[in-house]
Amino acid sequence: MTTLNIALIHHPVMNKRDEVIGSAVTNLDIHDIARAAKTYGLANYFITTPYEDQQQLVRELLAHWQTGHGATYNPARKEALGIVELADSLETVIQRLTEQYGIRPLIVATSALLRDNTVSYLEIGQRIAQGEPVLLLFGTAHGLAPEILQVTDATLPPIMGGTQYNHLSVRSAASIIFDRLLGA
Repeated sequence: MTTLNIALIHHPVMNKRDEVIGSAVTNLDIHDIARAAKTYGLANYFITTPYEDQQQLVRELLAHWQTGHGATYNPARKEALGIVELADSLETVIQRLTEQYGIRPLIVATSALLRDNTVSYLEIGQRIAQGEPVLLLFGTAHGLAPEILQVTDATLPPIMGGTQYNHLSVRSAASIIFDRLLGA
């Protein structure tokens, strides 16, 4: 297991009109990112949303796969979802990880845009390899809101596919980033 942790942020994030919104939790994001995170040995995967109805959806989904029929139907899914935790905010995630590690983790944003505080995948990968706790933030909708970016220590470079089109699903981006940071 590594010291890499992730948070999938559902609020505050941006919409396509560049407005701050809250986005809906999706079943596919929870499952697919958990499977990739478990494959690469991530420590924790936090789903963050302040909305009670969305929190209830996450609790029901996790219960089905961890203690309900899904746990016996698909033990591999149960294992992957075992690293998923629900949190109401980024602040809660930072607090939990600070308690877990005894120090505040390095907070690293992901973005489809190049930012002033961009740090290479190599540098962040080396910091993880040295045992430094890292919290990697993924935004839903059209990315992380400015208030989230203000609390980050660094941003990873955007994933460029060689075309002008650059709007990967968060599930795809997470898998690519995990491989860039931790792949053999």
